[in-house]
Amino acid sequence: MTSSLILPLIVLFVGLALLVWSSDIFIEGAASTAIHMNISPLIIGVVVLGFGTSAPEILVAILASIDDSPGLAIGNVVGSNIANIGLVLGVTAIISPVVIKSSLLKREFPILLAISLVGILLMLDQDLDFTDGIILLALLLIVMTWMIRANKNINPNDPLAEETIEELEDLPKLSNQKALSFLILGLVILMISAKMMVWGAVEIAHFFHVPEMIIGLTIVAIGTSLPELAAAITAAKKGEADLMIGNILGSNLFNLLAVMSMPALIAPSVIDNATLLLDYPIMLALTLAMLLVALPRKGKAVITKTEGYILLISFIGYMLLLYFRSVAG
Repeated sequence: MTSSLILPLIVLFVGLALLVWSSDIFIEGAASTAIHMNISPLIIGVVVLGFGTSAPEILVAILASIDDSPGLAIGNVVGSNIANIGLVLGVTAIISPVVIKSSLLKREFPILLAISLVGILLMLDQDLDFTDGIILLALLLIVMTWMIRANKNINPNDPLAEETIEELEDLPKLSNQKALSFLILGLVILMISAKMMVWGAVEIAHFFHVPEMIIGLTIVAIGTSLPELAAAITAAKKGEADLMIGNILGSNLFNLLAVMSMPALIAPSVIDNATLLLDYPIMLALTLAMLLVALPRKGKAVITKTEGYILLISFIGYMLLLYFRSVAG
């Protein structure tokens, strides 16, 4: 390993470690601040936890776009959604079969699929431009409005409502001043760590002469999905399946709408052929697979261990495909 590669690798992985740590600090601070402001726990669940788990992807996308590396940002979105389904949901279902009880989640599955289809329609001209970014942000506003209203009207006995409240009760009891300090500290370190990851990823891509998109689809995507993986494993062990699924659905929706709009607005770019013909369709196929395995069968909506293995094997297969694609390139 040459010296010109060692520094980018160190910066990338230190940035990744800081990103995962600061993401937790940021979410704790944001949620505690919202609690002090007497915001409804279910609204905190949708807005704070939803944006919080996607904060790493959003910051990586903004900084990559500013650094004129939109391919890294787009790869991060598509790769993170693939990782959330194949890796996060797959591993969680293997640990413990996922039983989906919340009526709200069953409505969010088709919404995610519909948004995923809109995404590929916007890319058919092989261009992600400013207009596409405005459309994605408008859809984000519509989806957020629906989710907030749906959560306001949700039955208090709905499993998602109960698990969200329990999750917020498990947060450290922070004073208002300490909550704000956590929020600001988490955000600052998130920005620094995201910048470190972007720089390291771009340098590694240049060293190996592979497209930045490939690095975004792999190292950066898996890295920014680690907070979701940690949260999912914890939720599975605590029997909070609906909250875990809600986090994955929310994260993927925010990725497609909030995160994907960043490169469109900041650095409009041409969409790589491989992304349009291979990566995005694979993300779409996994989204459809998640919807199908989550459909009620015999009155119960269960993602079994076997289906978890299938999702995980699909993710590993995709990673191998990317490896051979980068070698061939």
